[in-house]
Amino acid sequence: MKNYSATTICNVALLGHGGSGKTAFAEAVLYNAKVTDRLGKSADGNTVLDFDPEEIRRKISINTAVATCEWKNVKLNLLDTPGDFDFVGEVMQALRVADSVLVLVSAKDGVSVGTEKAVRQARKKDLPCYFFVSRMDEANADFSKTLESLRTSFGNRVVPFAWPIIKDGKMTGVVDVVDQVAYSFDPKTGERIKIDMPEDMQAMIDELEEPLMEAVAESADHLMEKYFAGEKFTEEELYHGLHDAARTGHVYPVYVGSGLMNWGVRSTLDHLIDIMPTAAEADEVKAETTDGQTIVIKPDEKAPLAAFVFKTIADPFVGRISMFRVYSGSFKANSTVYNSSKEKDERIGSVFLMVGKKQIPTDAVIAGDIGAVTKLLVTTTNDTLCDKTQVVTLPPIKFPVPCLSMAILPKAKGEEDKIVTGLHKLQDEDPVFTVRNDPETHQIVVSGLGEQQIDVLRSKLSSKFHVESTLEEPRVPYRETIRKKVKVQGKHKKQSGGHGQYGDVWIEFEPGPTEALTFEEKIFGGSVPKSFHPAVEKGLQDAISKGVLAGYPVVNLKATLVDGSYHDVDSSEMSFKLAARLAYKTGLPQASPVLLEPISLVKVFIPDDYLGDIMGDMNKRRGRIVSIDPDEGIQVVTAEVPTSEMAKYATDLKSMTSGRGWYSIEFARYEQAPQIVADKVIADAKKHLEEDED
Repeated sequence: MKNYSATTICNVALLGHGGSGKTAFAEAVLYNAKVTDRLGKSADGNTVLDFDPEEIRRKISINTAVATCEWKNVKLNLLDTPGDFDFVGEVMQALRVADSVLVLVSAKDGVSVGTEKAVRQARKKDLPCYFFVSRMDEANADFSKTLESLRTSFGNRVVPFAWPIIKDGKMTGVVDVVDQVAYSFDPKTGERIKIDMPEDMQAMIDELEEPLMEAVAESADHLMEKYFAGEKFTEEELYHGLHDAARTGHVYPVYVGSGLMNWGVRSTLDHLIDIMPTAAEADEVKAETTDGQTIVIKPDEKAPLAAFVFKTIADPFVGRISMFRVYSGSFKANSTVYNSSKEKDERIGSVFLMVGKKQIPTDAVIAGDIGAVTKLLVTTTNDTLCDKTQVVTLPPIKFPVPCLSMAILPKAKGEEDKIVTGLHKLQDEDPVFTVRNDPETHQIVVSGLGEQQIDVLRSKLSSKFHVESTLEEPRVPYRETIRKKVKVQGKHKKQSGGHGQYGDVWIEFEPGPTEALTFEEKIFGGSVPKSFHPAVEKGLQDAISKGVLAGYPVVNLKATLVDGSYHDVDSSEMSFKLAARLAYKTGLPQASPVLLEPISLVKVFIPDDYLGDIMGDMNKRRGRIVSIDPDEGIQVVTAEVPTSEMAKYATDLKSMTSGRGWYSIEFARYEQAPQIVADKVIADAKKHLEEDED
């Protein structure tokens, strides 16, 4: 494949709800562009872009995949994204390097949550948005109804550029509204055949032409004058005006067809390459220099190199594959580049263009284009690769914060390290999850955006690293404390021939000012020598790791050593450590101990319609609403909720809001647990203790 300049490269992200036909459309594009000789199907597991074993097994897209092809002297880089909301990080990777967005909408379902989110994300990135009403080959497909739902959701800027020809309830062709041309399809190959405009459609097509002409007129003053004078636009003026209108978001073009049957795909491609922005027209990208200055990076292939790594694939055969977009300069094979994010040189071997998992070698990837390189030593997702003559750092992708946590356990004992190692390697591919070894609960906790994402990670551990594991809710890290002051004795005395053991202390326990243990001594007369005071404190520090109610750590405890006794021969540091622990075990049950539960600060982002449901649900979870604030057309509900009540909230919120809501969660503080909750936690703790002893 020849090298194209930025003026003839289009980078387009395919977005939409799960099952809307994104991968099928991409397959049809590759087939028409003669990159492949067959139309793959997700149901058959033989598509070019869903090549990951998990994608084939689940029959859904999980990763963003890139496919490059040529269409009428324009290079298209397609970025096929997952529709499931658990994999929104993949969508963000695609949007970071795309110059426009094609949203697939099912003709059966109309506007869905995924459609709304796709348009919102495109608007946020200020990317032009196009629609393709897909799955027109299926029963109950209704283009008119789908178009109406698009207009209801996104306004009159939604304008059909194509209209289906329907006979006996089935799509048999398409009318190009812009060029006023009608086509029928070969039902097997999807090849289009030019036909006469159906007489019963001419009047409607004439009506549809009017908003297109208005959009063209509004794109420039001289075109507005021409429009009002009743003059026809030239073909160049027409397409230039539509290009500007779509690029600025004044028009959302709508196309129609079926990726699976290859209907309407060729005519859609013909239009898109005329009205989509090229890489040269993309919004300017700003980068930071080493001295903190901000500069504008332009897509000039003769300028110093600036490339951004937006995705990493962990391939078991070739190792790490780093996918990047070049924003300036030329990314050449067999060269050395500088990783400004890691401040290290990287040796480049071969450079590739990607078509799914297939690698097409190239001598260079130039400004505006997307490519890949293998076996980089330090480079990961979000890194900038540049020339040392102009060291810059491009802005990173801000990934969502994981909100759902699950404990992951090996089926075979002793494989905990394998799980942690495997998950850390998988973070190369998916930066939107975290893994930690909880020292308190002794569990490996993996956090992600939803159950599907975490289950995919579990499956990949099995297939790639041969570690079988299970998932369960993580244990909640409760705490214990006391509410009143007590004074108790702790005496350790043991005689067993030779030197004995003797330690005797009187300690006052009371609520302390800080979470950590506060230790003081008020000894008069040397009843406990100062040399043993550290041993008393050490004994108490060891003891507070387990409370007397349910075995959870004790916080906000103050202990004051007030008296005691010692033996000249038998007293030792160990004796006084043991005496302090005895005092602890005797005193805390008398000091009105209570269980503390962690409270989380939760922010829930929802459309207005779901406000009542969310508030009611928060009350059921023992939550307290702190505030309700509007933010860009949505409501932000801030609440304080016991952490134990939020275990499966990601799944519940998705169900309550049909996937429209999302949330963030962070630790706030500890509070005394209600007695009914405390009783259950204490009973569960005793049960676990008995099981461990067995």
